[in-house]
Amino acid sequence: MAQALVTGATGFVGANLVRLLLEQGHEVKVLVRPHSSLRNLTGLPVQRVTGNLLSPELPQYLAGCDVLFHVAAHYSLWQKDKDQLYQANVLGTRHILQAAKLAGVPRTVYTSSVAAIGVGTGGQAVDETHQSPVDKLIGDYKKSKYWGEQEALQAAQSGQDVVIVNPTTPIGAWDGKPTPTGEIILRFLRGQMPAYVNTGLNFIPVQDVAWGHLFAWQKGQSGQRYILGHRNLSLQEFLQKLAQITGLPAPGWQIPVQIPLAVAWVDEMLLGAWGKTPSLALDGVRMAQQTMYYDASRAIRELGLPQTDLDQAIREAVDWFRQQGMA
Repeated sequence: MAQALVTGATGFVGANLVRLLLEQGHEVKVLVRPHSSLRNLTGLPVQRVTGNLLSPELPQYLAGCDVLFHVAAHYSLWQKDKDQLYQANVLGTRHILQAAKLAGVPRTVYTSSVAAIGVGTGGQAVDETHQSPVDKLIGDYKKSKYWGEQEALQAAQSGQDVVIVNPTTPIGAWDGKPTPTGEIILRFLRGQMPAYVNTGLNFIPVQDVAWGHLFAWQKGQSGQRYILGHRNLSLQEFLQKLAQITGLPAPGWQIPVQIPLAVAWVDEMLLGAWGKTPSLALDGVRMAQQTMYYDASRAIRELGLPQTDLDQAIREAVDWFRQQGMA
């Protein structure tokens, strides 16, 4: 039995990781912000400590822990959130890594993202050796994850034991916020998706992402990246899977990306500037212009990353959203 501290435990990946650690017999301590929703942790035998990634008490919270899983990150595609993204994803990562070092934590698993890696050309799937220039990464979220990962790499280069995992697009239960992919599933279930943009993503069951974190702690090499991914699918293929699983019709109208680009520009840049809450992020639409395919061979080979049936994960996501009354 080991003691782990998990940041981001109230979120999608964190909630699944906490459950896996508990199932494996480990003691779990979670760092939660004062006003965070604890719905994803209800009934779990975890020790809660209150604070954030910049709290001075972090070394005290980490004392005696065998591993830190730093899953927490701020996610936003709104351009107005640039400073908040940098504070949480870059400075927050730097601070908690320093705290883990001061506390003598033997190993940290840092949750980066394939967003930090970038994309290949022409829909090519890329692995951990690829790196798009940071100025080519679309939006401040991706840039902040790149710079946060640089903090983890620098810590590893200075002798701290830090393993980096880069999840792709997780699917499954406990997506309460929800994530952008969860939003796609919800809009599909609600009949609010009459059309789609031609894009592509790598999908992975969220339980496999949790196992990837556990195996990174047990088997990973410090300073190495491990892409946690599974299936590369076009958005059309993903929607067809949803249709087959739910019996609901898939949208049959593919729209050119110029249409949502124009809508998002007006929504965020014009109406947003006048105080209206925008409904469509410009950077999100710009990302959809890229095919985001990845190769997870290293994690499968070196960590033993599971490759669970994606259809089962989609069913679990659909069932969970319905049970929560969200769809």
